[in-house]
Amino acid sequence: MKHLTRSLFARTALTLALAFIVFQAAAFWVVYRTLIVPVAERSADDLAGLIVLSAQTWAELPPQTRMAFERELSRRHGLRLTTINVGATADAPRFAFRRQIEAALSRRLGHTVVLRGIPDTEAVWLDITVGGHKLRAGFFPDRYAVKPPLAAIAVIVLVTFLSLLTALFLVRRLAVPLARAARAASQVGAGELPDPLPETGPSELAELARRFNTMAAEVRALLDNRTTLLAGISHDLRTPMTRLQLNLEMLRDDPSPARIDRAMADLSDMNKLITGYLELARTTQAETKMRFDLGTLLEEVAADAGLTWTGGVPCMVEAVRLAVRQIVTNLVQNAQRYGSGTPVELVLECTDKLARVIVRDAGAGIPDDQLEKVFRPFYRLETSRSQATGGTGLGLAIVRQLAETNGWKVVLRNRPQGGLEAELEMRR
Repeated sequence: MKHLTRSLFARTALTLALAFIVFQAAAFWVVYRTLIVPVAERSADDLAGLIVLSAQTWAELPPQTRMAFERELSRRHGLRLTTINVGATADAPRFAFRRQIEAALSRRLGHTVVLRGIPDTEAVWLDITVGGHKLRAGFFPDRYAVKPPLAAIAVIVLVTFLSLLTALFLVRRLAVPLARAARAASQVGAGELPDPLPETGPSELAELARRFNTMAAEVRALLDNRTTLLAGISHDLRTPMTRLQLNLEMLRDDPSPARIDRAMADLSDMNKLITGYLELARTTQAETKMRFDLGTLLEEVAADAGLTWTGGVPCMVEAVRLAVRQIVTNLVQNAQRYGSGTPVELVLECTDKLARVIVRDAGAGIPDDQLEKVFRPFYRLETSRSQATGGTGLGLAIVRQLAETNGWKVVLRNRPQGGLEAELEMRR
């Protein structure tokens, strides 16, 4: 119960219900003060005037016509005038707006009037002295008492009820998707991949669901990459470690420089693998941006890779320099390794809004259905682009994750004339 009252829907529903109750009470008070009370006072004054006028008329009529006047007054207006003591000694029964009727009669007659009643009857009576005659005037409150405007009150209640239902419906439309998102977030936190949230409803909720689905997929991808990374470490390190162990065992019986060199080579291979794993793990961490000339950076990469760089106009960008350098270096190394020994071309295209770095080779290319798969960690083509397959399968995975972390775009496409073209696109 406590959890239920703490929910967004319950709290909003209670708040709306309280607000509508206050609104209904305020509306009823306004209707009562501006409509019911004025009408009641006017009706009470009219009734008091009718009673006083009827009594004065009765006193002025000839005695032989008074009986007919009394009958006519009773038939038409429900008023009774008589000189007979009807025995109205009890307090009159309570009815709506009795106070207003007594106040109006008191003003008309000039003295305080208190309505009296007869036990077991609904009529109320008062004494009037006119022209030396003491009359008893009676009427039925149900006929003259102002009825509360039940229709107006019913409309207020109905409108309030419908408004409350509408508000609760709207709140539920907001609360249910949020509760669903909270449950899905718990699943993501537990390492599970929840069902995609429906990207429907108001634009804000649809955008929230869309971004959550994207985030859940990215978290799932990170978990998969972590699993793949650990599996890759276990698999790829086992082979050089086995060779190293074998060489060390053989060194016991036959020490030789060749076996030492092979052991050192195995250590070097393991170091390269570990370096690649660390680089892949570091790609999800955003680093500080700085403003630098992209052309100067490409000149450094080209010099390190032994490429000819023709240069170009300055192209200033604001980005993580180390990340850009690592992406371009990996693309160049990938082109050199799998380009079948063909020249590698490094191109810079710079516009007002975008900067593109393009690495081209003239090798065998990549099958179109595997252009995206090669970005997966440890993924290797079944048919290599060169006779010598190599690498750890992490180079392009590092490129893709670095690009996504920094909001850049990396695309691989086959060239019509043969070879592969890798493009890094980034905003200036």
